[in-house]
Amino acid sequence: MSCEASGNPPPKFRWTKDGEEFDPGSDPEMKVTKDSGSFAFYTLSNTMDTLKQYQGKYVCYASNELGTAMSNEAVLITDVPPSQQKEKKVTEKAEEGNSIVLKCNPPQSSMEPIIHWMDWKLLHIQLSERVVVGKDGSLYFAHLTTEDSRDDYTCNVQYLATRTILAKEPITLTVNPSNSVPRNRRPHMMRPTGAHSTYHTLRGQTLELECIVQGLPTPKLLWVRKDGELSESRTTKEMFDRRLRFTNISETDGGEYQCIAENSQGRAVHTYTVTVEAAPYWTKEPVSQLYAPGETVRLDCQADGIPTPTISWTINGIPLSEIDKDPRRRLTASGSLILEDVNFGDTAIYQCQASNKHGAILTNTNVYVIELSPQILTEDSNTYTFTEGQKALLECETFGSPKPKVLWEGGRMSSLLADYRMNQLTNGGLEISNVTRNDEGTYVCSVLNTTLSITAFLEVFNRTVILSPPQAQKVQPGNTAIFTCQALSDPRLGVPLIQWRKNDQKLFESHSDEKYTFEGEDLMVANVGLDDEGVYTCQVITKMDMAEASATLTLCDRPDPPSLLQISNPKHLSITLSWTPGDDHNSPVQAFVVEFEDQDSKEKGWEELTKVRGDVERATLPLWAYMSYRFRVIAINEEGKSDPSKPSQIHITPAQAPDSNPEDVRSESEDPGTLLITWQKMEQRQFGGPDFKYRVLWRRVVGSGPNWHMNYTTEPPFIVGDVGNFSAFDIKVQAVNEKGVGPEPDPVIGYSAEDVPLESPMDVGIVLIDSTTIKVTWAAINKETVRGHLLGYKIYLTRLGSRSHHRHRRSLESGSTTVVETGPNEERKVISELRPYSSYKLAVAVYNTKGEGPKSEPLPFDTNEGVPGRPMSLILDSPSETEITLHWTPPDEPNGILVGYLLQYQQIIESEDSPMQVETIDDPKVTQLTLRNLDRHSHYRFYLRGRTDTGDGEPITMRGATTLDGAPPVNISVSVGENSANVTWIAKKRHRSVDFQIQYFRKKEGSKGKKTEKVNSSQSSHQLQGLTPGTHYWLHFIYNNNTFYEVEIDTNGTEVTEVQPSFATQGWFIGVVSAIVLLLLILLILCFIKRSKGGKYSVKDKEDGPMDSEARPMKDETFGEYSDLEEKRTASQPSLCEESKLCSQDNLDFNGSSAVTTELNMDESLASQISRPSEGPEAYHGLQDSSLLNPTNVPSATNGMPNSVTILD
Repeated sequence: MSCEASGNPPPKFRWTKDGEEFDPGSDPEMKVTKDSGSFAFYTLSNTMDTLKQYQGKYVCYASNELGTAMSNEAVLITDVPPSQQKEKKVTEKAEEGNSIVLKCNPPQSSMEPIIHWMDWKLLHIQLSERVVVGKDGSLYFAHLTTEDSRDDYTCNVQYLATRTILAKEPITLTVNPSNSVPRNRRPHMMRPTGAHSTYHTLRGQTLELECIVQGLPTPKLLWVRKDGELSESRTTKEMFDRRLRFTNISETDGGEYQCIAENSQGRAVHTYTVTVEAAPYWTKEPVSQLYAPGETVRLDCQADGIPTPTISWTINGIPLSEIDKDPRRRLTASGSLILEDVNFGDTAIYQCQASNKHGAILTNTNVYVIELSPQILTEDSNTYTFTEGQKALLECETFGSPKPKVLWEGGRMSSLLADYRMNQLTNGGLEISNVTRNDEGTYVCSVLNTTLSITAFLEVFNRTVILSPPQAQKVQPGNTAIFTCQALSDPRLGVPLIQWRKNDQKLFESHSDEKYTFEGEDLMVANVGLDDEGVYTCQVITKMDMAEASATLTLCDRPDPPSLLQISNPKHLSITLSWTPGDDHNSPVQAFVVEFEDQDSKEKGWEELTKVRGDVERATLPLWAYMSYRFRVIAINEEGKSDPSKPSQIHITPAQAPDSNPEDVRSESEDPGTLLITWQKMEQRQFGGPDFKYRVLWRRVVGSGPNWHMNYTTEPPFIVGDVGNFSAFDIKVQAVNEKGVGPEPDPVIGYSAEDVPLESPMDVGIVLIDSTTIKVTWAAINKETVRGHLLGYKIYLTRLGSRSHHRHRRSLESGSTTVVETGPNEERKVISELRPYSSYKLAVAVYNTKGEGPKSEPLPFDTNEGVPGRPMSLILDSPSETEITLHWTPPDEPNGILVGYLLQYQQIIESEDSPMQVETIDDPKVTQLTLRNLDRHSHYRFYLRGRTDTGDGEPITMRGATTLDGAPPVNISVSVGENSANVTWIAKKRHRSVDFQIQYFRKKEGSKGKKTEKVNSSQSSHQLQGLTPGTHYWLHFIYNNNTFYEVEIDTNGTEVTEVQPSFATQGWFIGVVSAIVLLLLILLILCFIKRSKGGKYSVKDKEDGPMDSEARPMKDETFGEYSDLEEKRTASQPSLCEESKLCSQDNLDFNGSSAVTTELNMDESLASQISRPSEGPEAYHGLQDSSLLNPTNVPSATNGMPNSVTILD
């Protein structure tokens, strides 16, 4: 046994055993080891006889000049190690279905054994709800099966403290098969026996309650607390729910608990009463401290336990009762020790001990009476950071005797302690509850009556809050659940960490199965299964605080189908159907739907009979007579409908007379002279019995008397003949079967078939209201001539044409007839939207459901003249800047005789319109008018109306302005390519289009190479083609012989450079080389001879041939210069002849020359004519017609000259 203590000077140790002084150093069987601050002793022998004498209670004391401290009591117990006992081999026999217990009987020991039931191969016996191990170590079988037979049931007893395992003798178990099916048995308690047990335990210990039951089938076990809720945090279920284990049990766990065993045969219940007591434990311990002489010392010592512990004090290990009484020393009722006016002699170690029947605890407290000058131990200028709502603690630890008194100042308040949230602690610290941003600032802690002080800085951050916490999720299996956690934190704390937990266990993002995915504020749980249920917590963590919110994930699904359908309380036409609900899969059942199937009409399938609430498990069902029923039930929750239950047994209702008659009895007579009686056919389930049919009854309403005519039929309709047209009858239909007739039906009125009306309305008249509206009147028709239900009147209105004096037009117009229908009780009708100044005829007819009668005599009438329609078209034309000519076409609908037109127009001004000006045209044949002296800068709005004697018609409206004189375009831009340039511009609005010219020439050639193209301003763009790549051009834009815009451009690409003549292209060099080759090669000599005779590329021929003056070079050319041009053609421009149709084998010479020079060879007169287009319009137009730049006017090539040259530039 060892004892350690610290002190200055180093303490000395002594021991007591069972309250008596004990000196281990004087015992020869003991060895003692001493060290600075420790003392230990141990025995040299470990035999039981030697050890027994040392059993007892030991206390260690450590002392120096400041006092004596003592330890808690240590108890030494010796025990004989468990050993293997000699046993007999056990054989057990039992019948299949019975229960049995295989005893283990471990050796008695103070050590708790661990039991393992194994076979001879050292494999564990398979445990289950049927086969369990009890706390006593025995193996319990709830019921036996033949597979339980074996001869190697071995109980192995393990002691962890001694590291030993004792193997008991194997047990043989033989299970005899039953001759019949094993009989089911209700549950029965095997352990414990009886109905009630009591357990006493101590606070903080572990307790196990056990219920082992027998029965067939194997019972299920449920643990409940009768007087409260079962603690989920401190209780677990083990051994297949046969044990309820309490960990760190507390006083609140005391109460009554029940284990309920249940199977299909019944239930068994055992009740446990758990009483929790407690060994003493501290609730408040005295604090060691320095005191100054004259102070009052209060040592508070409080403990709790069951039973309530007793408090006692010792000083330096000596009980107060053995120390002289001192009036300065007294005990309070609560157990506190008070020392008044202490002096240096009161320096000691005071022990407080709390004890009850379950044990004792002891604590040492140092009281040191001394005088020391005050000091502040806390560092100066500390910064304390907290978040809103936390409890802030600013430290100001002092040292000195007497204990220094401190004062806190600062912050934003004049007096800190005036705020109830501010609390100055006894250790000198300042505590601020529920700290806010307003509390930020500098605080000063100073020691009273000294110059000592320190400064503390308080910084308060915004509290982290969760704005949108995760919501509880109910998810079907296989779907994805998404939890969202949106939080707000102080930006000074940086980006917070969002940590997700499931059932308080950290979650990590999945990479293999993608079960958990974190996306910002979202947690996604994929493919939700049963293992994913639980509480999911979002923790938003910053450097200063943490906020969290939780939500549950519940796996829900459609309910399982109800089962065990039972039919009870069968009455004449009703039964009670009950059922057992299936699992609702965490989504409560909202309703049950009861369906039925008629076994005689299975083609109709299952039909809904009734629906009841989800908390109802039975329903009374009304039934129809003479039917064969089967029932089934469907459960419905938020996730959907369950599968239908299994159908019930068949239930047949007896036959009876019909309890209802057919509905909607009516007549639908169509053929004259007949009465057709029909009704809504009854469903077969309403027949009520065999031999079902309908009894049809009828009689005339007038003149027939009370006698009913009767007949039978099996289905509607029923026809009665020879009854006249549209006669009223009382009719009724009654259901009849073998058991009797249905209830007496009420008669309804029906009519025989209608016929078309005989007469037309009389006294038809017309009143003209205005040019488009009339009122038609007539006399009411005689109802007897209608021969049916009067539905109303039809007015036939036919337009014959216009009343225009051109009478021949009326015959050309096709008459259009409009039919207006009225109600049966109307005798007048107002008809509108007629055409004015038109001729009409009108007739009226009466109609019923069979058709309409003859029309009345046609009544002609004419409508009055009206105002004309709007002119058909209006076109504006502007012959000058101040004139507009209006062209229009007359109205398509003059609605009378057109007498002229009215023109109104006004100038449009931004702020408001100008006064309206009026022009009256009295000649209806005029269709145009010119307005003069208009403002060229303004827009106008025009209104043109036709006129008749009745008035002015609707106007046709047009907005317009005069057209200004032409002007050259503006905003000219040029985009350049290699061989072309696109010129675009914006034509001026309202201006007439004009022609202008674009002149362009290469800068290095000057104006002699000018080319001109004529363009119209309405085009908006023009392309200049045939430009040379990599060349600088001047562009001049000319209108009326004046340049209004000019620009310089550079074409894209690389400029083609003329190849200068070299000696390699000279004729003499070619001749020398040719001579040498001709002398060496006979073949070439023959070819040379042939070429001299017939070659067409002879230089001589070309020089002698006639040449046009325009193609003649400006200076005499030598043979060498000509050859140079030919060489340039072949070397520099290989593609021109491939692309141009003008090149051929016969004109390669001169085309090549023209292509290489890329300029026209013209005489001075022609060149000057082209280069001076500004001499007048005549020159310009002449150029357009006759210039060689116009490809259409270039004459055909002569003498080998090209027939077009513009394509080359």
